[in-house]
Amino acid sequence: MTVSPHETPVEPPGVTEPAAPATLPLSGKPVAESTGSAEGAELAEPVDSLVLHTTDNGVAWITLNRPGVLNAITPDQRERLISLLDQDSADPGVRAVVITATGKGFCAGADLRATSTAPTERVPGDVARTIRRGAQRLISAVLDCEKPVVAAVNGTAAGLGAHLALACDLVLAAESARFIEVFVRRGLVPDGGGAYLLPRLIGPQRAKELLFFGDALTAAEAERLGLVNRVVPEAELATTARSWAARLATGPTRTLALTKQLVNASLDGDRAAAFAAEAAAQEINMTTADAIEGVASFAQRRSPAFRGR
Repeated sequence: MTVSPHETPVEPPGVTEPAAPATLPLSGKPVAESTGSAEGAELAEPVDSLVLHTTDNGVAWITLNRPGVLNAITPDQRERLISLLDQDSADPGVRAVVITATGKGFCAGADLRATSTAPTERVPGDVARTIRRGAQRLISAVLDCEKPVVAAVNGTAAGLGAHLALACDLVLAAESARFIEVFVRRGLVPDGGGAYLLPRLIGPQRAKELLFFGDALTAAEAERLGLVNRVVPEAELATTARSWAARLATGPTRTLALTKQLVNASLDGDRAAAFAAEAAAQEINMTTADAIEGVASFAQRRSPAFRGR
């Protein structure tokens, strides 16, 4: 497998930002090296300006907006992401979700500076509790969202940032994007569902290769392995994401939700359980207005007009 651990991501057109080399602290999560006053001011900004949310024609856009630190996620940002995903999941006016970012990085992982304190005695169970309440809740929010979620990966996705992208239902990547399982570089096991997601996407052998070595994976290699649906030039990423999301937003929303649920659960059970779930999902789906419209349009030889109901 070809990897490029030293490749420098290309900045998308029209974006200007200060240089901020990523580093890996003892937490194993990439963060920005700078510790100047500008960085402190950034951390003090309202969280809704650091995680943007807009809705247009049934598509919710969630945009990580800390380009100076490659969009590393603080606990407050993580909680906002979870809240927005839950909100979009329940909102009948939202029929598809896109997660993307500003600048040259998609997400450099968790930024622990916001919670760094003087060393204290560790209480057994603290680490596991923190992971369950933090990274795992974020990934679960993506997987459990009842709307299709598209990742538009504009640059480096490392650690938790990579898992955030891979948890999405469809993954678009700019040619400069990289995916990095950074945990092993600091002697840490992967969190944020990495050891759950990767084997299901590319099989255990390939997953171990990425997790054991921690090398940077180019967008082209990620597409070849099956981690990415499509790689596009940087200038076409937003347009392609908008096109895909628009198609999803005009589809039968409940049908897509039930299909997502079936596919996500398919590798966790046996054939009998999968077939039973499929039959139950079809029973539920046939009560929806979109399913009734779909059957009627077929009989009437016309295009269906799905309304997300």
